[in-house]
Amino acid sequence: MTMHMEKAYLTTTGKKKGKATFRSTAQACQARMAKESWDELKTRYAVTEPEPVPTRLRGKGTAYVPSQPYRRDTGPRYESLNSDTGNAFKSPDKVYTGDAMLGISVLHKSNGIPVFRDQDIKDISKMRRG
Repeated sequence: MTMHMEKAYLTTTGKKKGKATFRSTAQACQARMAKESWDELKTRYAVTEPEPVPTRLRGKGTAYVPSQPYRRDTGPRYESLNSDTGNAFKSPDKVYTGDAMLGISVLHKSNGIPVFRDQDIKDISKMRRG
């Protein structure tokens, strides 16, 4: 999918929750009473609130930092042999030495095909049509 321009309603910033508004005063009063009863329950069962996270640290976790960096034990180090001489030999050229092949024909787009019979030459020249 390609990137598209989106309108202003689709945003990842500026999503702060505003002040709570209620449809009616009765609903506001009911919400207030529910909050008071919830606070009363928490005090009755001695529930302690977690310490609030400062706003500058919100959303940022504490990363584990090791005391010293981990280094793998590689054991003894052996230097490679540097003899300054090459060890690759040129292989002999591959040359056809038989007499069964008549030649090489091109069938399509420089596709070299070995020809062994006279019938192969005729088939290639007709491009296998008939």
